[in-house]
Amino acid sequence: MKREACFARSDAAVALIGLVLLLAWDCTGLDLVLTRVYGNAAGFVWRDAWLTSALLHDGGRVLACGVLALLAIDARQTLVDGPPPRERWFWLGVTLLCLLLVPTLKRVTNSSCPWELAEFGGAAAYVPHWLLGVRDDGPGHCFPSGHAVTAFAFLAPYLGWRSERPVLARAWLIGVCAAGLAFAWAQLARGAHFASHSAWSAWLCWLVCAGAARWRMLVRTHEKRVSV
Repeated sequence: MKREACFARSDAAVALIGLVLLLAWDCTGLDLVLTRVYGNAAGFVWRDAWLTSALLHDGGRVLACGVLALLAIDARQTLVDGPPPRERWFWLGVTLLCLLLVPTLKRVTNSSCPWELAEFGGAAAYVPHWLLGVRDDGPGHCFPSGHAVTAFAFLAPYLGWRSERPVLARAWLIGVCAAGLAFAWAQLARGAHFASHSAWSAWLCWLVCAGAARWRMLVRTHEKRVSV
């Protein structure tokens, strides 16, 4: 339990540091500066490119479905030594929660995608996503990034496996972060999302997963006390 308590503290620290950095980024206005690297009044050159659209966007969704199916098979048949099936099913559920929660949140926000802004050939005005009651005259529903979640939702298995298989868990974490950064870049280059949209999605996924890890620790502690 000491190791799990240490994990809980580090998880909370990562969440807090991430929140501070995200709020600092939002205050700088660098979202527009970075987006202007890829877009102008004529739009975004990378919007329909094979690399960003077909491979990293459409292909990313296919990859996420494949990995999700593999995790479900592993939870049922135990393909790799590690946590017991009950834990695997739990973390699969957390992954699904992330995959559903963040895209659901974006449905209630007013922020439009960069390619909808007048500066980039659309009709909407730029309004920071924290001005919740202010509409930008665009379609909205673009914050946070749903596509980034197809990678960052899989932070869940890392937290579930790090005690039993730390080396494998770290390798998984590296893969998830690499995929998340690639998906985030693709959406930035296409004009589909600001950089902060993907970053907030990553933070929300981490927050959900860290909260789930904390809850599991408390449940196991209670079960241990009851069994004594």
